[in-house]
Order: sequence, then C-alpha cells, then structure tokens
Amino acid sequence: MVDAWASLYAQHAAIRTVVSFAHVAALIAAGGCAFVADRSVLATNPASRDERLTTLAVLADAHPVVLGGLTLVFVGGILLFAADVGALLYSRFFWTKMLLVALLLMNGASLVGAERDGFGEPADIRWARLRRAARVSLTLWFATTLAGVALPNVA
Repeated sequence: MVDAWASLYAQHAAIRTVVSFAHVAALIAAGGCAFVADRSVLATNPASRDERLTTLAVLADAHPVVLGGLTLVFVGGILLFAADVGALLYSRFFWTKMLLVALLLMNGASLVGAERDGFGEPADIRWARLRRAARVSLTLWFATTLAGVALPNVA
C-alpha cells in the first residue's frame, strides 16, 4: 500500500501540490492561531482580572483551530512520509522534527493545564506558568517550522 501511494504521489504533480498545501496551510492556521494566543498571554497584565479573563477566553477559542490544524498537519505528514519512507526513515532531520512535534504537543498539554490554573489567585504566580508555556510554545512552533523547511533540503 505504501509503495502504491509513493508511486501515485511521484507521478502526479497535482497530488503532490494538494498534499503539500494541506500540510503547510494547516501548519499556518494552527501555528498562527497559537502564535496569536501565546502573544496574548505574554502581553496580559496578570494583575488585571479583566485582562486575564479576556486572554483565557482567547486561549479557549484557539484550541479548536490549533487542534484541527494539527490533525491536518498529522494526516499530511503521514502522507508525505509514506511518499518517501526510504529517505525519511533514516533521516536525523526527520526524527528531530518528530521530536519537536512531540515536545510541542506536550507543551500544549502543559499550556492547557496552566490555562485552567490561570483563573486562580495569586495571579502573578499562576500566570508565570502560563507565560512560560507560551514562550516555549512560540519557540517550538518556530523550531518545528524550521525543521520542516530544512527537511526536504537536507534529508
């Protein structure tokens, strides 16, 4: 089945274009939404209850877009991997990217936990955890994107 997909993928530019576009577009949607939410966390004054509540609402609204986008990124990634298993299976850059994706998902879970904790007092202490998760999130989104861009050039 993988060989049939790899052959179909290799022979049809339209299929390559659609799969690559879906993968990148989902990354832009998920990463862009996460970036805006993370930036909102970093810009929030934790001393202001109203700002905290507004930012927590922004975070809650971002989750469906980020998760939906990551789902499409995952599906696209599987198709891209299946199209070139031989090269990617032994690529350090591919496995580095997969590690970054795993760290991104773990940090996302941490961010959700910190978000739930963000309602409590004292806000400055609880909000520090959320800010840390937002900084790590921004770093991991950019690192994962860099690894994805590097992959076809160095794999």
